[in-house]
This record gives sequence, structure tokens and C-alpha cells, in this order.
Amino acid sequence: MGRNSQLMVPVIMILFIELTVTVNGELQRFVHPATKADGSISVLVIGDWGRKGMYNQSQLAYQMGITAEKKDVDFIISTGDNFYPSGLTDENDPAFDESFTNIYTAPSLLKKWYTVLGNHDYRGNAIAQLSPILKAKDSKWFCMKSFILNTDIAEFFFIDTTPFEDKYFTDPEDEVYDWRGVLPRDKYLSTLLRDLESALTESRAKWKIVVGHHTIKSVGIHGNTKKLVQKVLPILEANDVDLYINGHDHCLEHISSHHSRLQFLTSGGGSKAWRGGYDRTSINEKEMRFYYDGQGFMTMQITETDIDIDFYDIFGNVLHKWGASKSYFSSI
Repeated sequence: MGRNSQLMVPVIMILFIELTVTVNGELQRFVHPATKADGSISVLVIGDWGRKGMYNQSQLAYQMGITAEKKDVDFIISTGDNFYPSGLTDENDPAFDESFTNIYTAPSLLKKWYTVLGNHDYRGNAIAQLSPILKAKDSKWFCMKSFILNTDIAEFFFIDTTPFEDKYFTDPEDEVYDWRGVLPRDKYLSTLLRDLESALTESRAKWKIVVGHHTIKSVGIHGNTKKLVQKVLPILEANDVDLYINGHDHCLEHISSHHSRLQFLTSGGGSKAWRGGYDRTSINEKEMRFYYDGQGFMTMQITETDIDIDFYDIFGNVLHKWGASKSYFSSI
């Protein structure tokens, strides 16, 4: 097959165009160019992974490589908590190689990784993960606090969710968070919300997908994130967002909405999992589509008219499938 022969080429070219435009001064916009004739895209989503290969991270990475080759993945999305337990110390922290570069080595994973920060990343040197030094060390790495990624048929809105959590400010316990660029917090959050709303309102994308670390809706151990439900969810619903994708809960999860097209997808099973949390009271039971309290990842196949979601376990078994079109939404 042409796809397989392409993956055997020893030098993998990562196509990526960076634009200098910003959206209302906050959300910088980037473009991932189409590589398929029909403009369709294939994406793999993983979160909560960086443990130097432990807790089955390496085994899962192996299976990700197999699946990414089969799916002809264009890029990878990381939903945050990239380096445990406390982010990176600086740009020279060996954890970057030990948890990322040396783990995700399959040719099919040597694509651009579009990444947001999680709460554990903020416990270290958060700015280090945004540094161009890391991009120079490993060209597949791309991390910003908030940004927009354009493709021909979908727009991805990556947002920084950690500063929405009150407890990280009011009761950090023994943790020290790197709030550089975030304080004053109220101004940072109001600006982010304004710019997200503006970008979504102006978007003419066929598919609108928002990515953050923290949950909006979840039956996992962390449950719903109150501030995101209050502040972000109304913006997503008002602007016909199709998917909200997150990590934070170390599980795989699909929750639907009974009054909008919005679907809530958790892919946070990148390493340590099996935490045992399942709170049925946090959502309407009719909205619960799928929950798996173990390691795994998610893929998306997106065309102009259709989207298909698959959730996988560490052995490559498909645990849950869901599909939608712009004319109707249906479970498979």
C-alpha cells in the first residue's frame, strides 16, 4: 500500500506552517496543511502520559504506533499532564527525552504533537514546555497554553484550563505552581474567555473542536470541573462546538449532551490508570455513552461530512465507536 511504503521512508518530514496572526491578541493561529487528496484528517489523542515509560506508558506507545500506522495519522493531540510528577525543571530536564522523545519512536508517531499544559505541568517550570529549545531538540513537539489549529475541514481550539481551578490558588497544599503569564488571574481568564468566544463565533469551520486538560463533564475521580461548566460550557454550546476533548481523569470516556450536538471525550489513559472512580450522580445517566478505567487512547477520522471516533485499550482492542455527520448524530 502507498501508505505503508510512505511510513518506511527513513526521514519523516513533519509538515507544519506557522502563521504570525493572532486572534484578538491572545489565541495565535497555526495551520496544519492537508496531506490527503480529499482533505480528510486522521488524529490520535493521548493524555496524562509522561512517566518515563512506567505504568505501561511504553507498552501503550507501542500500540499507538501500530494504530497510527493503520489509521495514517496526520498529527497527535496531547491533552496535558505531559511530565509527572511536577512538569519539567527547565529545558534541559532529561525527563523530556525519557518520557517523550525516547518513548514515542514509531515512524507513525513522528508527526507533530499539538500539546496543552495540565495541572502537573504547572507544578514545574511551565514556561520550559513552551520553549523553542524543546522544538529544536525534537521537531514533533509543539506546546502552547492556548492556540488555534486550522485544517481544511476542522478547527481545533486549544485552551489553558488549569488556571480555572480555584483550589490550585486557594489550597495548593505542598505544591508550587508556576503562574508566570497567568497573574493577575481574573484578567487572564476573562481575556481567554473573550478570545475563545470571539474565535468560535467567527469560525466557519465544518467541525469545531475544543481541547483542554480538565474535564467539563466526567464520571471519573475528578468529576465535572465547576468553573468550566459555568464559564466555558455556555460558550461552546452557543457556538455549535462539536467536541470537547480533555484528559485529567485517567480513563477513556464519552458523554453526550441531551440538548446540543456537543460530545465530551476524555482521553487521559496514557500511563497510570485504574483509579476506581465512577460517580454516576455527576451527569444525566442517559448522556453516559462509554467509560473505561484503564490505559488507552482515542482516534478521530474527520471528513467534510463525517467524523468517526474510536477508543482503544493497551492491546489495540476497539472498546467503543461513535460516529456523526452534519445532518445527524448517531451511535454506531
